[in-house]
Amino acid sequence: MSDRFSDREGGRAPHLRVSGTGRLSAGVVWATLLLGLWLWGREVTDVRHGGSAPATGAVAAVGRPTAAVELPPAARPLTGARPQRLDIPDLGVQAPVVARGLDARGALEPPPFGQPGVVGWYAAGAKPGAAGTALMVGHVDTDTRPAVFHRISALRPGETVRVIRDDGRVAEFTVDDVRTLTREHFDAHQAYGPREPGRAELRLITCGGTFDRASRSYTANVIVSAYLTGTGL
Repeated sequence: MSDRFSDREGGRAPHLRVSGTGRLSAGVVWATLLLGLWLWGREVTDVRHGGSAPATGAVAAVGRPTAAVELPPAARPLTGARPQRLDIPDLGVQAPVVARGLDARGALEPPPFGQPGVVGWYAAGAKPGAAGTALMVGHVDTDTRPAVFHRISALRPGETVRVIRDDGRVAEFTVDDVRTLTREHFDAHQAYGPREPGRAELRLITCGGTFDRASRSYTANVIVSAYLTGTGL
């Protein structure tokens, strides 16, 4: 089983045409890497709040430009509506969104492995565009090809992510941060918590680091943080 897709920087991947069963048996890597959601959702107080910690070691910044980017002001949050599609123009991604929940172990369920071109939205959390942090997850690859979030680590601050909602509105988010959190030092508050209270924020989450053949899991998560900066129809 090749791990060539874990860090490939090739051209645009055919995200909506990906097929295959995925690298891992259902739930293994997500239960390990996203178990922090169970803790965060129950307001456990012994996790670290290292949001401003240096981006070295366990928390590494990726996808940053060499020069500072002036980011736009945050837009007023929208009323709640369910997401239907996720667009990332700079990566050529247009992906349908399905609602997901937590499994019996308290880990966030990813999209079905047989649908690697689909994005999962944590339906018990915030709706994209509404106040709070909306969570979306997607696979990075399959046994044979890239999947929908294969290249999200290449996103840069200032780039745009759009969520098409079932009320006909388009929530437009601006990327402000891209990080890799290692499995051993996964910080649920840093991954899922709001960067600024009261804003409408979005997190895109996928596997990252390297593929560990012994445990059949990735060693980290890539976390893209964005916030609402505009709306459209």
